[in-house]
Amino acid sequence: MALTFARGMWLKALAVALAVVLRMAVAGDPIVERGFRVPLEFENLQGAVEILGDPPETVEVRVRGASGVLRRLEAGDVAAIIDLGSARPGARLFDMTDGLVQVPLGVEVTHVVPSTVSLRLDVQGPPKLVPVVPIVEGEPAPGFVVGEVTADPAMVEVVGPLSRLAELTHVITESLDVTGAAVPVAETVTVGADDPRLRLATPQATRVRVDIVRAPVQRTLKDIPVQTRHVSGELVGAATPASVTVIVQGPPELMRELDGEDVTAYVDLAGHGAGIYNLAVRTDPHRAFDAVTVEPRMVQVTLQ
Repeated sequence: MALTFARGMWLKALAVALAVVLRMAVAGDPIVERGFRVPLEFENLQGAVEILGDPPETVEVRVRGASGVLRRLEAGDVAAIIDLGSARPGARLFDMTDGLVQVPLGVEVTHVVPSTVSLRLDVQGPPKLVPVVPIVEGEPAPGFVVGEVTADPAMVEVVGPLSRLAELTHVITESLDVTGAAVPVAETVTVGADDPRLRLATPQATRVRVDIVRAPVQRTLKDIPVQTRHVSGELVGAATPASVTVIVQGPPELMRELDGEDVTAYVDLAGHGAGIYNLAVRTDPHRAFDAVTVEPRMVQVTLQ
């Protein structure tokens, strides 16, 4: 025990001696200030917690001390460190003047900019499965348009802060250029999220295929009879005008063979009793075309 006590006293004496020597060495030096730009570091960040927002990458630190000491001081001797070991999720404020800037013995921190660092911490959510939305740019060759666009894989898992994952609906791909294309275009491209805080659970690419099809053409079909449907009991319905003009649109090869008998126009009289009504004209769906316009859109129907 006596040996331990003697060793402790010797260490204390050595520390006092060093402090005296240092004081004597700088006693004749003037006191000056100097500024440093210091990287802002974060330590003890738990694996399930992530930093949101854009915290500063550096802070401006001004220090004071003897000129001889500050002349030998380098940027690496000054550190700005925020300990996140006990930080809870949510909005947090850290006072940089409260011992978060570390300097050597004999150097005093006088000013830090920013003096307060605001962070928003969030827990990492479970992986979220979202669809891949390919990005297609450019215009195909004249007479052609972009058809079906598919991705393989079509879904990927994304990880990141829980609050950001809740807002995520899809991820995107690198753009695929179809300028001047007259045949399908396929390419393997990188997948990623718009939000830089989110990332794929496993980095991967996807195979995107863009079908290039002939541009649809329109045909105008006149004198399409207006049928009446769902007429109650013994009632009889008649439309005025009795026929309409229908403009349809579809692939050129199918539209060439189309005639008026392929288009059905009608008014629905379900729930209507005897009387006169202005009703919208509808068309039955067809595999070969889409109805673009019906003229007139409304007809007068007499039900008696």
